[in-house]
Amino acid sequence: MELPVVDERGVQFVEGPPDQALMSSARDVDLVIEACFSGGVHCALLYAANMTAAFFDLSSGEAGAILQKLRNYWIRLAVVCPPGAADFSSRFGEMVAEELRGQHFGVFEARHDAIEWLRRA
Repeated sequence: MELPVVDERGVQFVEGPPDQALMSSARDVDLVIEACFSGGVHCALLYAANMTAAFFDLSSGEAGAILQKLRNYWIRLAVVCPPGAADFSSRFGEMVAEELRGQHFGVFEARHDAIEWLRRA
């Protein structure tokens, strides 16, 4: 699946397809990295449906593997996850709160909030 580069009010990023699966395992993050390199961008906007089945369960290790690989390539990730779209483990919520202090990863209820966060790079 090809991820398009989107330019939203001067912010450029690759964007996953809303409501479609993209990653079935942590290794599939390479699709996002390749799309960023091909498009010359360092940001990605994905949706809860794009993430692996266990991404939001911190004990699975999938979030850590995906986020670490993106950090290694200096790619920022915003995930749009409206209420009810995914069940967060208790530790995942704690990790998100910590991550929002930095610039590498954030989870947002709406697409426009995710884009505003990406803008602040």
